Amino acid sequence: MRQLYLAATGQNRGKTTAALGLFDGFVQKGLNAGFMKPVGQRTVIDQGEPADEDAVLMRVTFDLQEPYSVLSPVHIPRGFTKAYIAGKVVEDLGAKVARAHAMFAGHDVLLIEGTGHAGVGAVIGLSNAVVAARLGAPAIIVSEGGVGRPIDEIVLNASLFAREGVPVAGAIVNKVDVKAQPGIEKVLERGLAPYDIPLLGILPVQPILSNPTLEMILEGVHGETLHPGPDLERVIDGVAIGAMEPGHMLERVGPGTLVIVPGDREDVILTLTTAHLMGVPRTATTEELTSPTLELDNGHAGAAIGLVLTGGYRPRKAVIEAIRRADLFATLVPNDTYTVASEVHDLLVKTHAADLEKIELIKELVSNNLDIDRILGVATEARRAEGPSG
Repeated sequence: MRQLYLAATGQNRGKTTAALGLFDGFVQKGLNAGFMKPVGQRTVIDQGEPADEDAVLMRVTFDLQEPYSVLSPVHIPRGFTKAYIAGKVVEDLGAKVARAHAMFAGHDVLLIEGTGHAGVGAVIGLSNAVVAARLGAPAIIVSEGGVGRPIDEIVLNASLFAREGVPVAGAIVNKVDVKAQPGIEKVLERGLAPYDIPLLGILPVQPILSNPTLEMILEGVHGETLHPGPDLERVIDGVAIGAMEPGHMLERVGPGTLVIVPGDREDVILTLTTAHLMGVPRTATTEELTSPTLELDNGHAGAAIGLVLTGGYRPRKAVIEAIRRADLFATLVPNDTYTVASEVHDLLVKTHAADLEKIELIKELVSNNLDIDRILGVATEARRAEGPSG
C-alpha cells in the first residue's frame, strides 16, 4: 500500500486544502483510497461520535465507510493534554493509532493527515514525525506563500522528520500570489534543491479559501446581531477600518468589504448604508450622497457587505433602521476597534462539509496545479528507498 503523510509548517497553512484535493485526485484515478488523521486537536461530535473535525470533513465529503475510531483514533479534547502529563491517561495511544492504521491494509493508497508542524503532538508522545515513522509513511510538507519563510519553515520541519528516519517526499507551497511573483515556482524549487526536497507544486492564492464568512465573523467576535443581512454564508473579500471621513471611506470599500467602525461613528455608518441602498460608485462624494437628485440604482453593487460596530456604542434607533433597510450585516461588540480588527485577522478559517462551493473550488485548484501521478510516484519511491517499517 502506498502512503503519504501530509504535514504542514504551522497552523492555517492549507494542509486540509491539500488533503481534500489530493484525496479527490486519487479517487478520480480509480484508486481505492483511504484517509486517516491519527492525532487531531479539534474534536467535534458527529452522529454521537467524537472525532477530529478534518476526519468528519473527509468522511462526509467522500462518503468514507470506516468508523471514526479508525479515521480519527486519537483526538485531543480540552483538558486532555494536562491529564496526559499528570499520568491520568493510561491508554497506549500509539497502539491505538497502529490498530486503526492496520484497517487500511487492502487499500491502494492511504492519505494520512497530520496536525500542524512536525513537532505537534510531542506532548503526548505522538508528534507528526514520530507517527509518520511508526506508520512507515513518507512526508509531504505544506507551507504558504513567500520566498524565504516557506523555505526556512520547510527545511526546519524536514529536519525533525529526518531525525525520526522519515523521508520527505517533497513540499507544496500554498497561497502563492503568482501574479505578483512571476517565476516564483522556479525560485522555490531552486531554494529547496540544496536540501534535497522536491517542490511538488504551488497552489495560487484564492480569497474564498482564506477569508471568513460573515457567520464566522459573528462567531469569532462574539457580537450581538443587529441585522443578519441576506446571507451569513457570504465570504468577505477584505476588511476596512472606518476611521476617516465618510467620503474617503467609500474609496476604500467594495461590495465584499467588511467595515469595522466604532458604533458612535454614525456619519460613516449612514454613508455606507446610503451608498449600499443607492448603488453609488465608490468615488461618490459626501455631497453627492446627500443630494436630493441622486437616484436609486439597486442594480449596482453596494458599498460594503457588512459592519462590525465596536466599543459597545449602540447607534440610535434611526441608524439601526437604516442598516436594516440597506439589508447590511451588522453586529455590535464591546471591544475597541483595534482588538476587533486583530480578532478578525486571526480568525482560523476551516473548511466544513457544508461548504460545497469551497470544496469544489479546492478540488479544481489542486487538479489544475498539482501533478497527482508525480506526487504518488515520488512518495512511492521515497518509501521504497527507506524500506518498510513498523
